[in-house]
Amino acid sequence: QVQLIESGGGLVQAGGSLRLSCAASGRTFSSYAMAWFRRAPGGVRDFVASMSWSGQDTYYADSVKGRFTISRDNAKNTAYLQMNSLKPEDTAVYYCAADYLGWGDYAGYEYDYWGQGTQVTVSS
Repeated sequence: QVQLIESGGGLVQAGGSLRLSCAASGRTFSSYAMAWFRRAPGGVRDFVASMSWSGQDTYYADSVKGRFTISRDNAKNTAYLQMNSLKPEDTAVYYCAADYLGWGDYAGYEYDYWGQGTQVTVSS
């Protein structure tokens, strides 16, 4: 069982930056692919970014490519999402997810564990 807890959300002006953190319980964090998804108000859950369990591969949605960076620190059992040049359309609840020995799938149904989400609001 893995528990995921996101933090780092908040209110920021357009063009600003935030770093989200996803702290995981358990001793096998390094065996999990980690991903970030988001759900905008009234919208569906969308893929944002992912990293394979080995850390060698990363994937990004076209809408965030070049602005967001996913990373992980296995010693701290934590995944991160650095978000730069934020836009109002990035406003959403952001969720982290974990997939055992995953490659970093874009599909949410592949992920076994989910956090509770953290709100990111970007004002114009």
